[in-house]
Amino acid sequence: MKRSACALLTAALLVATVPLVALAQVPYSQDFEALAPMNGSLAADGWLNFGNVFDPGGGYLYGYGPFPAVNNIGNWQDIVGGEGGPPQGLQQLVVYSDYANGDHGNGNLIESNVFQEWPIAAGAMGVWTFTFDAKLGNIGGASTALAFIKTLDPNAGWATTNFITQDTTTTPVTWTGYALNIDVTGLDGQILQIGFSTTATNYEPCGVFYDNVNFFEASTPVAETTWGAVKALYR
Repeated sequence: MKRSACALLTAALLVATVPLVALAQVPYSQDFEALAPMNGSLAADGWLNFGNVFDPGGGYLYGYGPFPAVNNIGNWQDIVGGEGGPPQGLQQLVVYSDYANGDHGNGNLIESNVFQEWPIAAGAMGVWTFTFDAKLGNIGGASTALAFIKTLDPNAGWATTNFITQDTTTTPVTWTGYALNIDVTGLDGQILQIGFSTTATNYEPCGVFYDNVNFFEASTPVAETTWGAVKALYR
């Protein structure tokens, strides 16, 4: 009987360490080494584009997208080579503006976004981390750039419920690593995005290089088991 009770106690404690809920999603990793520098390769990997346009005073005018990300056509972003050290390998991502939008010439602000997105599973809990490397490109003038984690609530008119950012406008000319974190607890059914954004006007340069994109679970809460709950197993 003692041996059986010990086995049951061990099993109960092991069960208590298993997460009770689903994760936000599966981890994501991309170093851009296997993506051809031709249009369609980012879209095939699930990347999306969305644009927002503001007047010179910052008033919102309109948005467009989302649509499969373009690349190596002179707008939004390219896969390039020769910009990295050993940790960045042979290919990198450079993100810039939608220069095909004629509102550049009207002095309006063009916010160009490239991102991955996933639904957050019901009951998801815990902290997830977005890491990436960045290097200053040809960004200049009044242009700005950032990396972000964003969550949107489709049941509340797609309201933004989280917008966690890292400014990369003045990231160094040498590769620098960054990390952003989000706790997905209570965000059931919302849409989670990770990505990069630039805001530019008058066709000013705004390129920033990125590489080694990762999104992974940093921690997941586990169930707590009290001694009273364990003893109740043997009543």
